[in-house]
Amino acid sequence: MSVIDVPEIPCVRFLSPEGVMLGDPPTSARKAERLIMLYRGMTLTRAFDKTAVRLQRGGSLGTYASSLGQEAIGVGVAAAMRPNVVLVPSFRDHGAQILRGVTLTELFLFWGGDERGSDFSGPREDFPVAIPVGSQAPHAAGVALALQRKTGERAAVCLLGDGASSKGDFYEAMNIAGVWSLPVVFVIVNNEWAISVPRPRQTAAITLAQKAWAAGFEGQRVDGNDVIAVQHVIAEALAKARANDGPTLVEAMTYRLADHTTADDASRYRDPVEVEARWSDEPLARLRKYLVAQGVWSKEQENELTAACLAQVDEAERAYLATPPQPPEAMFDFLTAALPPDLVAQRNLAMTTGESDA
Repeated sequence: MSVIDVPEIPCVRFLSPEGVMLGDPPTSARKAERLIMLYRGMTLTRAFDKTAVRLQRGGSLGTYASSLGQEAIGVGVAAAMRPNVVLVPSFRDHGAQILRGVTLTELFLFWGGDERGSDFSGPREDFPVAIPVGSQAPHAAGVALALQRKTGERAAVCLLGDGASSKGDFYEAMNIAGVWSLPVVFVIVNNEWAISVPRPRQTAAITLAQKAWAAGFEGQRVDGNDVIAVQHVIAEALAKARANDGPTLVEAMTYRLADHTTADDASRYRDPVEVEARWSDEPLARLRKYLVAQGVWSKEQENELTAACLAQVDEAERAYLATPPQPPEAMFDFLTAALPPDLVAQRNLAMTTGESDA
């Protein structure tokens, strides 16, 4: 048996795990206030994440997917997006949603099973969270096609996990994006685990980025724990999309430090020693080391930021818990333009049942 040789795809990195800048940083990383904004975004994402897990454990949220260790990807992607770019997210992209303007209360509502959490007060054209694995990839291709035909100056960004890149939905979306040269950027968040399946057991591809070649467009790799590199690579890919130069696939390398979801126990299939070792590479510590070394971040600022983020999350938690639930008949209200007779009867029954329960 022969092994097919493939060209190496370098992994773009500007900031080392030790917080040292490697070479000349991109323009976006030369302003301290910009880097501090990214750090604030990641810190708030982690504070939200911790509270969401606590609320789930206490029975106030449904099953929740933690983004612990992956904050640089969501924040970096969103930081590279213009307001008119459409985000098509997966279920672990809280950082991107928060930076795009989705409120913490809306996110709590969504994970609490209340669809009003998908009625974003901020990014009105961004898609709601996709729970089915990979289903958002064709959606993103469709959005990109609509944008291409309507304006030719906008783009879509689709976030998905490494496990989703093994599904047919993904390949179909990639194929049509290449055929029609759609303005879309697919971002594979490679956290090395598809629930309990490690990446080498779900695909024989040497990299996930190279899957773009079969679809006829460019694949790139980026250090997903380096928020500077993520922002830079996504910004370049979006510029290419807006210039009508076609789609891009970006593989963002990271590691899932938490369980797959709160319904999972990763200790059953993952060595705790491996997980502990990966904490040294996590994105917040990396950027914080750099900011401290540059003299633009102090312990006092860190304490103030931590307190501010906790206060913001606490306020959102209180607002979420104080939100009255929707009445039972609400499940019918946006189902169809006009309810058929059988569903009208069911809606009336739901209203009657709700009144008697009250």
